[in-house]
Amino acid sequence: MDKKLEKGDNAPDFKIKDHNDNDFNLSSLKGKWIVLYFYPKDNTPGCTTEAIEFSGAKKNFQKKGVEVLGVSPDSVKSHKNFIEKKDLTITLLSDPDHDALEKYGVWRLKKNYGREYFGVVRSTFIISPDKKIAHSWSSVKVKGHVEIVENKLDDLIKG
Repeated sequence: MDKKLEKGDNAPDFKIKDHNDNDFNLSSLKGKWIVLYFYPKDNTPGCTTEAIEFSGAKKNFQKKGVEVLGVSPDSVKSHKNFIEKKDLTITLLSDPDHDALEKYGVWRLKKNYGREYFGVVRSTFIISPDKKIAHSWSSVKVKGHVEIVENKLDDLIKG
């Protein structure tokens, strides 16, 4: 997808597997606020920090009626191991075919040390109960991000 999703756009639906190998589609969470975050790889430093911080804030999100979902191209098995190894409490979704990654425009050409490759641009989307993009961040810096997301959700939910 070349078009960047913007505030007010419909949140694209997708059907991929969760970390328990169950089918998951976004439309199953109709009527709920959703934090959908995309990350490059399980068990890497930044991704681990982000997953642990989202897990640590899960109760706060639940009190607000918000579902937190992490998506990467890693396998179901990798996600399951990541959750067990790091005691994560959030739902991780496996997207090896890049279905959700491409629909949300986060599977992009990246450059590192002069080498070009496709990968996940760390991004977060807040999706409203009516399945619209309420806010998004691209090229996320992990430090302090979960708190920023919580504060933005407070503003959006209070309306």
